Amino acid sequence: MATTTSKKTGYCNGSDMLLYINGKAVGHCTTHTTTINSETKDRAVKPEATKGISAGLWKNKGVVGLSVSISAEGLGFYQETESGYKSCLALIGKGQSVEVKCMERDNTNKPYLTGKFVITSLERTDPAQDDATYSINLEHDGEVTFDESAITEIPETQTAGA
Repeated sequence: MATTTSKKTGYCNGSDMLLYINGKAVGHCTTHTTTINSETKDRAVKPEATKGISAGLWKNKGVVGLSVSISAEGLGFYQETESGYKSCLALIGKGQSVEVKCMERDNTNKPYLTGKFVITSLERTDPAQDDATYSINLEHDGEVTFDESAITEIPETQTAGA
C-alpha cells in the first residue's frame, strides 16, 4: 500500500496533537492544554497638543514578558512505556527542568513548541471501581521556541457543514 502525503483538511483532531516530556509522549493522555500568556504594561501618555484631552484616555500596551504553561491528564496504565505517572513522579522528584515538545502525530520530527519546563504539580486520583487518573502541570523555564510552520492550520475558508 503506497503512502501519500497530502495536506490535511477540515477540523484538527485533538488526538493528533502530542505532548512529549524528555523525549517520550505523555502516555495514555486524555487531554493536554497549552496556555501562552503575555504580560503587558499600560503606557499612558499626554495627548498631542493639537488633540483634545480625550485622546489621552487611550493607553498603549507593551509586552514586557511571555509565559507558557502546559497541563495534561492521563489514565494510569500498568504496562506504561511512555511518560506516565510513574516516570513523571521520578522526574518531579529530581527537582530539575525537563525538555518538553508539542507536535502533530504525523510530524514528530518538527515540533511546534519546544523548551525547558518545570513540573509544578503532579496529582493522582484513585477512585473506587474506576480508572486511576493523573494530571501534571508544567511552567516554562527560560525561552520557549515556537515554529508555526510545523502545525497544520484549519483552512480559513472552513464553514460549518462543509
